[in-house]
Amino acid sequence: MREFVPEALAAGLDFSGLQRVNPKFHIGRRSARRREGDVIWRLPTREGADIYLYLLMEFQSRREWWMAVRAQVYEGLLWQQVIDEKKLKAGARLPPLLLLVLYNGGRRWNAPTETSELIALSPDSALWPWQPRARYYVLDIGAFPQDELARRSSLAALLFRLEQRRSSEEFKELLGEVIGWFRQHEDFERLRGLFAELVREALAELGVKVPVSEELLEMKSNLSRWAKTWKQEWLAEGKAEGKSEALLCLLVERFGAVPPPWRERIRSAKLATLDRWLKRVIVARDLPSVFGPPR
Repeated sequence: MREFVPEALAAGLDFSGLQRVNPKFHIGRRSARRREGDVIWRLPTREGADIYLYLLMEFQSRREWWMAVRAQVYEGLLWQQVIDEKKLKAGARLPPLLLLVLYNGGRRWNAPTETSELIALSPDSALWPWQPRARYYVLDIGAFPQDELARRSSLAALLFRLEQRRSSEEFKELLGEVIGWFRQHEDFERLRGLFAELVREALAELGVKVPVSEELLEMKSNLSRWAKTWKQEWLAEGKAEGKSEALLCLLVERFGAVPPPWRERIRSAKLATLDRWLKRVIVARDLPSVFGPPR
């Protein structure tokens, strides 16, 4: 928040008073579970002793076209929670909100960031002023230039760099910087354990399984041994990306526009699955028959 959003948004906030908020609201039809995956913080502002900003953090690994609609739902539910818990009376004012979407997907975020871009209505319409308004701020980790991130020495910048794709040698150098940061900040033992888990996850996505017992230093010493496996995974990923684009071209040629949900499914599919779909597209009667029953 302090380092990667526009400075003006963070300027009036008192981060020393940061408090975690327990979200008690539920999210509609698809699931009745509490939204424990979301993070909500309460921050004092310098505008007054009783004025707080509620910062909602939504984590996304895939692009979500309807994120602005979800933002409106989340914010409305959070405000309702505040009204109920504080027993706000008529004439009271609601706290300001900021929804921050942290996105670590491979493709750049391209979804509208406010609901006004999603509404099928001309801004000249008499109905336009009465349409719901919601807006969020997106942090697209992969969109930050690597050289810009490398100039920053914060742990947040190191986290963003870990999320970006890189070669084994670059990863080894970065891991050395992470280890160096924790050597200079020895009191951050819990965070060091978290970063070790993040490194394990990053390596697992590249086909390298690291024992839970291994520390950051051990991982760095083993990177050279894992480089061959890593390279094979990257080559397979490159082939899958090429075949997904070829499949999309064939589908457009045969059936016209491919809806976004199908496009996302194609681009996230494994190589063997893409091969199967490429064979089907030659004889398929329609678009759904290429993919078979949805999983």
